[in-house]
Amino acid sequence: MRMRFERAGGILLHPTSLPGPYGIGDLGASARSWLDWLSSSGCSLWQVLPIGPTGYGDSPYQSFSAFAGNPILINLDGLIEEGLLNTADISTIPDFPQERVDYGMVIGYHERLLAHASQRFREGSAQHLTGAYRSFCHEQADWLDDFALFMALKNEHHGLPWAEWDPATANRDPEALEEASGALVSSIEDHRFRQFVFFQQWGLLRQLAHEKGISIIGDIPIFVSHDSADVWAHPELFYLDETGMPTVVAGVPPDYFSPTGQRWGNPLYRWDLMRENGYAWWIQRFKAVLSCVDIVRLDHFRGFEAYWEVPAESPTAEIGRWLKGPGDDFLTVVRAALEDLPIIAEDLGLITPEVEALRDRFDLPGMKILQFGFEGTMDHPFLPHNYPERCVAYTGTHDNDTARGWYDAASEAHREFCRQYLSSDGSHIVWEMIQALWSSVATWAIAPLQDFLELGSEARMNYPGLPTGNWSWRCQRGDLTKELADQVRVTNETSNRYGSLRETQAA
Repeated sequence: MRMRFERAGGILLHPTSLPGPYGIGDLGASARSWLDWLSSSGCSLWQVLPIGPTGYGDSPYQSFSAFAGNPILINLDGLIEEGLLNTADISTIPDFPQERVDYGMVIGYHERLLAHASQRFREGSAQHLTGAYRSFCHEQADWLDDFALFMALKNEHHGLPWAEWDPATANRDPEALEEASGALVSSIEDHRFRQFVFFQQWGLLRQLAHEKGISIIGDIPIFVSHDSADVWAHPELFYLDETGMPTVVAGVPPDYFSPTGQRWGNPLYRWDLMRENGYAWWIQRFKAVLSCVDIVRLDHFRGFEAYWEVPAESPTAEIGRWLKGPGDDFLTVVRAALEDLPIIAEDLGLITPEVEALRDRFDLPGMKILQFGFEGTMDHPFLPHNYPERCVAYTGTHDNDTARGWYDAASEAHREFCRQYLSSDGSHIVWEMIQALWSSVATWAIAPLQDFLELGSEARMNYPGLPTGNWSWRCQRGDLTKELADQVRVTNETSNRYGSLRETQAA
């Protein structure tokens, strides 16, 4: 699907935040109900976070693969329908908390059931899936073979990062890999099978979204996790020492997100080598993600113009240096390969005129965050009257507090400015922020579901710089009411955000 940038409204909600009986949102009935509700609200956009298998801190931005899907999002009822699990397998469900994801409980429970399903498939159950499974493995072999072996080896090494494996395996000695492939064949097939099921279920969900006139906005983090199949399989593309450890890492200097900056710790790319081979790995990555979503939010877009290099030994991101990114050359090659650039440029943080010029040369919409506008003056670019038409406006993102949480914690001066700007007494401040955003000229307006529910800081998704305790918020079954859908639909209708994107898709 080519990117159609026409006036629309949308909601940010990661699938993990959906309700359901198995401790975490998944790709089954609750996701289908969510799409029904979203359609009834008049929204044409559903934005999600990265959907890969999570690693450190359960963060979707620290994944074991830039290509794989997250197996704990697999709907278990769907495995029963396929004949790979039975009702007795899930008859005893742990007492999962409903208001948040307890990843320790969830991973243990789902791992056991996914292993059962995979074993039954290898033993001959669900033979109607055999042809599709073989086709999937063949078509996705470029990344799937490395990923499945990586995960099998990781299990064999009790979860240790790959740089701490035995040197022959860590350094991909051909004889060591051949031996491991033979010894771990069942585990390798298990991880291939999980990926097959994930993408089968995701594909059906995306098809349903399209039938309802909903486009899915995905997310491509600029950097990948060091402990990933990507870095293990392609070490030459990253700045690593002889032991496989990064010599320099990614981050950003101090900004309005963090006073000490953010030391992400991801290894940095060898852009010189990537340029020599036509950015092949990146093009493969874009194509893989765009086979799952319709538009991508390109995280940390400013890093493609210039990126902050932090010495690996530095504990914070305060010490570092700016280096030039691949810029025009990269985006030109990607655009030619994709025949389009269905990209939202995440242009937040320390943005320079050079970053803005790069974004504008390729006609990419940037992002505006309403919360930040109230912390400035009337000329702040994040206030609605200053928006350009070609942008995506948010009340906040997964990295911000909720709108209610922001307002409750803001200084009285910022609260007063907010109330004056919105002509508000503060009693309905969140919805007034949403309505101001939706009424702006920004072509797309998006808010997290937490803001439509008027929830406070207890519902925040992520605290940048906090390594644990994030990504766990879940909505409740009773949250998605007809009354709320009607209220959102009226907001879409009165701001001319209802219907146009759906009509364009149908045409």
